[in-house]
Amino acid sequence: MAIDVPMPKLGLTMEEATIIEWLVDDGESVEVDQPIMLIETDKTETEVGAPGTGRLHQMGQPGDVFACGVLVGLLLADGEQPPVHAIASTAPTTAPTTAPTTAPAAPTGSVAVTGSVIEHEGRRFASPNARRLAGERGIALASLLGTGPGGRIVSEDVEAAPTPTVGERNVARSGVAIATVAARNLADLLGIDLSAVLIDPIERRVTREGVARYVRDRLAAAPSSTKPESSVVADTTLLQEPTKLTRLSGMRGTIARRMQASLREMAQLTLTMDADMTAVLADRSDRRQSSATTPSITDYIVAATARALVRCPYANAQVTSAGIALLPEVHVGLAVAVEGGLLVPVISDAADRRLADLASETMRLAGAARAGSLTPTDLEGGTFSVSALGAYGVDVFTPVINPPNAGILGIGRLRDDVVLVDGQVSTVKRLTLSLTWDHRVFDGVPAAEFCRTIVELLSTPTELD
Repeated sequence: MAIDVPMPKLGLTMEEATIIEWLVDDGESVEVDQPIMLIETDKTETEVGAPGTGRLHQMGQPGDVFACGVLVGLLLADGEQPPVHAIASTAPTTAPTTAPTTAPAAPTGSVAVTGSVIEHEGRRFASPNARRLAGERGIALASLLGTGPGGRIVSEDVEAAPTPTVGERNVARSGVAIATVAARNLADLLGIDLSAVLIDPIERRVTREGVARYVRDRLAAAPSSTKPESSVVADTTLLQEPTKLTRLSGMRGTIARRMQASLREMAQLTLTMDADMTAVLADRSDRRQSSATTPSITDYIVAATARALVRCPYANAQVTSAGIALLPEVHVGLAVAVEGGLLVPVISDAADRRLADLASETMRLAGAARAGSLTPTDLEGGTFSVSALGAYGVDVFTPVINPPNAGILGIGRLRDDVVLVDGQVSTVKRLTLSLTWDHRVFDGVPAAEFCRTIVELLSTPTELD
């Protein structure tokens, strides 16, 4: 009996994902948990393993976007054929809503043409590499005759086909445009037909920048009398020839969109407060002598923040359409710098963890972030965030809230401050905490009380265990 291969739901907020690549050829046998496809969510790319053993029957192609739970493939037993309804019941979220006219079923083993898509036993019959080449060149698979086994379209068929003009390319990809999630969202917002937008030669699919460029070109081509000045979006003129140009796509694009949306949609303010770290350093020294795991300064502050969120529940909240929602569980996100951007893995149930356990978890998450091995679960569910720049010599900064959180805490460098005690000059180890909060959720006095609670907890680190 066939085993379903659905688009997985890898997090509470995940609603859909894009198939980036099939890692196994159509018809190839796979084992349970063997990686079979690479998908892209709005946060990360991840491999999906086979839910069982069998022969893979692909029901979606790279670039298709599917809602979570929708079938993207089947695992068939030896000699088993896919059900007749397999393709009809599965469609990308970008597929047309109008049902096509039902065509007579093709005999087993034959090639049928339905609309503009060649199907073999109810599915598109082409190798993954052939699909990739066709996407790069803007060639419709439906326009090709396969020379592979059973009429399968192979790479040589695509390479032998003439490259279409722009107009032909747009028509050829109609209804099956390969695009990123961000590109689809922007196209839906602006009412743009993705089939009219060219595939990015580097990304090998339509990107958000491609959609924006298409809109700019359309506006530039329109008669000046019909172009409202407020609708014209012009590129900033380069002052010099750049030595390098980095696209605002992928991780960099996600960071840019989220931070811009955060500042646009929230009423963000920042206050700063010094914390005396003398007791923390003494406790850390004691633990170094008696424990295999020594918490970092950041670990102490994350632990204090998590417990302060329990004492000040108004800071562990988010704004919804129904109002301000106070969240019962505390999951703290820790910003980690990685090549090309920033990731915020989440320490789940941070307020319930002993300090040594929390330190082990932050070490695991930071290592996985830098190695690129974080799972979607590691990135989901954060209710508050902490960001540290002290290691780079920064005393004070203004962190930007990670939506949908109501606040974020910045950690500055540990420094020696000169103080006067009983008429004697001395030094004390301090650092500055920078709290950015959403003024829609709580006001300045509660924000100060929350930050002061963190400082007080740091003065008695035994309460963090």
